[in-house]
Amino acid sequence: MSLYSHAGVSKLNGEFKVRFANDALRVKVLAKNGHKDIDIIELKNPMTKEDAVAYLLKIDFDNGNKAVRAALEAAADKRGVTAPKAKAAPKAPAKKPVAKAPAKKVEAKVAVQTPAEAIARAEAEVGEALM
Repeated sequence: MSLYSHAGVSKLNGEFKVRFANDALRVKVLAKNGHKDIDIIELKNPMTKEDAVAYLLKIDFDNGNKAVRAALEAAADKRGVTAPKAKAAPKAPAKKPVAKAPAKKVEAKVAVQTPAEAIARAEAEVGEALM
């Protein structure tokens, strides 16, 4: 069982493939041999190919690039790795229906006062408060 310290993808002849290496110099070799869009990262610790593919899928290495994602999933299928599902938006908890009491009919009575009545009432209230 071989362990690799670097993993990523490169494009050769218009197709992305997953690449594994034990040092960052692999990038130069790939470029020299005609590879394009080379993206290789150092892994957090040495891993098998299966573990490296699972790790790349877990960290969303593809950054939304569908071709890179397809290459990672193809490598996962080839190596028997269970690919994590795409993250779905979290669902809001279902709201429980609230039983509502029937609305009571309320009649509001509004007293309309003229300014003179309002002044007389205020003076009466002040007079009572002073006594």
